[in-house]
Amino acid sequence: MSQSAVKASGVADAPDAGRWKALVFIALAQLMVVLDATIVNIALPSAQQDLGISDGNRQWVVTAYALAFGGLLLFGGRIADLWGRKRTFVLGLGGFAVASALGGAATNEAMMFGSRALQGVFGALLAPAALSLLAVMFTDAKERAKAFGIYGAIAGGGGAVGLILGGFLTEYLNWRWTFFVNIPFAIVAAAGAYLVIREPKGGRNRSPLDIPGVILSTLGLVALVYGFTRAESNGWSDAVTVGMFVGSAVLLLAFVLVESRVKAPLLPLRVITERNRGGIYLSLGLAIIAMFGLFLFLTYYLQIVKGYTPVKTGFAFLPMIAGMITGSTQIGARLMTRVAPRLLMGPGFLVAAVGMLFLTQLEVDTSYAGVLLPGMLLLGLGMGTAFMPAMSMATMGVEPRDAGVASAMVNTSQQVGGAIGTALLNTIAASATTSYIADHIGGASSRSQQQLVQLEGQVQGYTSAIWFAVGILVVAAALALTLVNAGRPGGPAVTGSGTGDEAEDELRVPVVAH
Repeated sequence: MSQSAVKASGVADAPDAGRWKALVFIALAQLMVVLDATIVNIALPSAQQDLGISDGNRQWVVTAYALAFGGLLLFGGRIADLWGRKRTFVLGLGGFAVASALGGAATNEAMMFGSRALQGVFGALLAPAALSLLAVMFTDAKERAKAFGIYGAIAGGGGAVGLILGGFLTEYLNWRWTFFVNIPFAIVAAAGAYLVIREPKGGRNRSPLDIPGVILSTLGLVALVYGFTRAESNGWSDAVTVGMFVGSAVLLLAFVLVESRVKAPLLPLRVITERNRGGIYLSLGLAIIAMFGLFLFLTYYLQIVKGYTPVKTGFAFLPMIAGMITGSTQIGARLMTRVAPRLLMGPGFLVAAVGMLFLTQLEVDTSYAGVLLPGMLLLGLGMGTAFMPAMSMATMGVEPRDAGVASAMVNTSQQVGGAIGTALLNTIAASATTSYIADHIGGASSRSQQQLVQLEGQVQGYTSAIWFAVGILVVAAALALTLVNAGRPGGPAVTGSGTGDEAEDELRVPVVAH
């Protein structure tokens, strides 16, 4: 690659002296977004009672956020490329803080649902901007590995931290603080970002906004996410659920056709057709399907079956967090510059699958130390090891002008994976529970025996769904090992998929990495 091409790609500049300080504030913002995904779940029963939200409507506290966040991520990534990542990042933090304040002050269900949707809108600006800032600020291979190791640990473990914090705030203060706690996070991160982040020059994409692409992608992703959330409560054969899936398929197909023809697409197809990034988006999305479902089942198992308090439940997840941090910062980050990414991602997903296998042995009286502890440790270790190179490779080699939408695709695969995982695995669990209770309730003569059958049925449902999650992780490992064929950062480029855009990207990877 010529010197002029290097300069044009925006990676010839000296690294920003404040990049490590910037990482602190980017990581803080990412932690806030990931925390919010689980912290509200812990507070939901209390909030529902206080605000008089019906059982039929309570899902909208989660769904309103998921729809806005998942539907607008690609648009948010493009805005980051157009306006500048620092400006979008600070704006997203400010808006998220205001929306959180509204949620904490909510006096009725409409105000609560509106604030959650608003959080999703600003989260969709914030999340892609955060990841793309890392992508353009950390260009040295070893530094990039460390930075993405920290980011990957937070992305993977933040949800479990949310369970601990949510338990504390709900039990010792009240549910409103699960919203208010975002405000200091956002203020500190925004002030720090404003002062220390210096975005590299020449990375903006000032092309006109692709309005048809924005409309089609937003409606298509909203329909997809809503289809899965509705399937969980109304069933897979429900007419509206089926209609959402059909509508989503039509809209997203139209989106791909539009993107292949317009001059300045919202999502340049070169971002997703490159073999390595495509493999990462697919395998990461599948892994999130398995993981989100598991968070849900373990929370229910510990609180309902084992009788843990919210705080004790949160602490029970600590081994998983420890495993993720270790896998991401000590294994993934240290080996990232020495071995090919697929040799971290594939084995990482397989180790996580082994951890899941432990959890298929759950019974009503299972000991925490004998099954849950080793299962969660292995799961965290495997996921942390795999997430780190996945996060880094998903944006490596991307032209600076495409960094925002490439980052948005990582978040989109996670968000859609989370919606699919919660709905799909919950449906499998509910079906297995119903079947078990129907088969065994007849033999229970006393009330205590009937209650035991109910609990055994729930555990049977959880383990059936976890078996399914094991299979999903094995498929994710196979995809990572076969599709992700890039060499180690800084090593020789690996050829193999044949598109012109990819060939250009592969030449650029070593330049970005050094």
